Amino acid sequence: MHGELRELRQLRELRSREGVRERRSEAPSAGPGRSRLDQPRTTRPGLITLPTYDPEAFGQLSERIARFLGTGRFIVWMTVVVIVWVGWNTLLPDTVRFDDYPFIFLTLMLSLQASYAAPLILLAQNRQDNRDRVNMEQDRARSDRNIADTEYLTREVAALRQGLGEVATRDFVRSELQSLLKEIDDRRESSEVL
Repeated sequence: MHGELRELRQLRELRSREGVRERRSEAPSAGPGRSRLDQPRTTRPGLITLPTYDPEAFGQLSERIARFLGTGRFIVWMTVVVIVWVGWNTLLPDTVRFDDYPFIFLTLMLSLQASYAAPLILLAQNRQDNRDRVNMEQDRARSDRNIADTEYLTREVAALRQGLGEVATRDFVRSELQSLLKEIDDRRESSEVL
């Protein structure tokens, strides 16, 4: 339990350090065309600079595509496209056909769609795994806090029970008073008899 708490603290510290780095990187640069000397270069100097992309936006797009590929709507549309393709290339005259019987072009298109779909689905699954891992860590931390709170409350209830064991209850005081009254009455009666 202590090891997990230590790991959570380290993770929190790492996140806060990353936030500081992001704030530093958002600071204004030294001037137009000049790079900051306190930060490493993000691009290599050269003749050709490749375009950059936002990995988060690309990941979100891949998740949307993977979600669509897993729906019945996609299967229906894919079936309609294949039926129209096959119908067009078998029923219409030879002059308007673009893919004859073995449907090689259709096979190529389906292979191309599958070759793009598989990596996009894997990317979406990896992103979901990362989210699940973070949620699991948060659940574990919440569970550890709940266990610690429960143990604390259990100790407090036990301490209260011990403390109440030493406190005189209303019934105990009443019974003691009744026994004292009875003893006083007995002494009065015995003193009257004498």
